[in-house]
Amino acid sequence: MHMSFSVAVAGASGYAGGEFLRLAVMHPELEIRTLTAHSSAGTKLGEHHPHIRSLADRVIEPTTTETLSGHDIVILALPHGASGPIADALPADTIVVDLGADHRLIDPTQWEKFYGSAHAGTWPYGLPELAIGSSGRQRDELAGAGRIAVPGCNVTAVTLGLQPGVVSGTIDTGDVVAVLAVGYSGAGKAVKPHLLASEALGNAAPYAVAGTHRHIPEIAQNLQFAGAEHVNLSFTPVLVPMSRGILATATAPLNEGHTELTDTQINDIWCDFYRGEPFVQVLPTGQWPTTAMVQGSNSALVQVAIDRAAGRVVTITAIDNLVKGTAGGAIQSLNLALGLPEHTGLPTNGVAP
Repeated sequence: MHMSFSVAVAGASGYAGGEFLRLAVMHPELEIRTLTAHSSAGTKLGEHHPHIRSLADRVIEPTTTETLSGHDIVILALPHGASGPIADALPADTIVVDLGADHRLIDPTQWEKFYGSAHAGTWPYGLPELAIGSSGRQRDELAGAGRIAVPGCNVTAVTLGLQPGVVSGTIDTGDVVAVLAVGYSGAGKAVKPHLLASEALGNAAPYAVAGTHRHIPEIAQNLQFAGAEHVNLSFTPVLVPMSRGILATATAPLNEGHTELTDTQINDIWCDFYRGEPFVQVLPTGQWPTTAMVQGSNSALVQVAIDRAAGRVVTITAIDNLVKGTAGGAIQSLNLALGLPEHTGLPTNGVAP
């Protein structure tokens, strides 16, 4: 018998909430019942996401525990620090998916250092492809989960690029450098002068430079899950004039004993690691990912090569920050929690041109 799951989305007027809705209305097992937000309560969804025609006339309600209760699933697309109190007040039998940062980190001291508030606790981590040691995957921890913490979008890109090198012992994680080109939707929907079109068009702008970005401890945490003993990461994101997408270049030194690997051999290592994964593909040697390849899809495209002169492995990963980096990753993890096929309702093909 066909069974649908009722869904409430808090933060429905923002980019993350809107992207979840765009994907969820095409999911055969999800029924969107309630939309909530804070400042946009009382307005119609079509005023904020006119592209989601099937929900355009839905009225957004205030975000309260009472409004969100009574659903099978609650999606929290809220600023950091806002999800914890709401989640604590929801019934234990409600599946809660946090698109924000509140429940990603294990170490409370790292949370307090980078976010400046009390740690809300740690939930099962919503990156099914994450390596757990040499042979495990995080998807096993998501089966039947009642609480899910969706990763940061930058974290997803860097983790997927580097973790095969950690598991295989190919790279030295004591000197990791990551530079990311990030679309402006990754900065959120709040109106700020530096996010205006007049400032952004024709401009590339770094942000959260010199070890201050909040995704740094989360990336280190993931690489340690994969088997790294120590992670030293230099991480620099750069806003570039595109609406969505991440192109992550992450490099690390070759470990001793691996310096003679050919490009074909290292490509084979990455291919073997991701063999059978529905949403992560390693491109053929010599073909490089672009953000256009993955736009609108839940796919992550990866390439790897060796910089002989520098003695470093170079990985480049492309994802759509709103899909695989946020809402698509949430639905992928939610499918596992519900016992559905992991790919249900998720596109692997991008949109072009």
